[in-house]
Amino acid sequence: MTDQNNTHPGAEGSEGKEGEVLVVASKTKDYIRSASGGMNTSAAVMKVLSDKVRELCNQAIARAKDDKRKTVMEKDFI
Repeated sequence: MTDQNNTHPGAEGSEGKEGEVLVVASKTKDYIRSASGGMNTSAAVMKVLSDKVRELCNQAIARAKDDKRKTVMEKDFI
């Protein structure tokens, strides 16, 4: 799925690396604490959540490309 440079497919020159965290840890931890009634969040959650976001983004990118668009739109995530 990824090339040897660990960038997402079709991302020549992209600065987004495969292991890069894509979520704001403090916001995520605050949300989980609030929504759960006080639960803590493991540091490992940020990588897993970022991987999920990356997967969703790659799917949306593919949909936009299929529609011959250069803009990823909200409908590409549905």
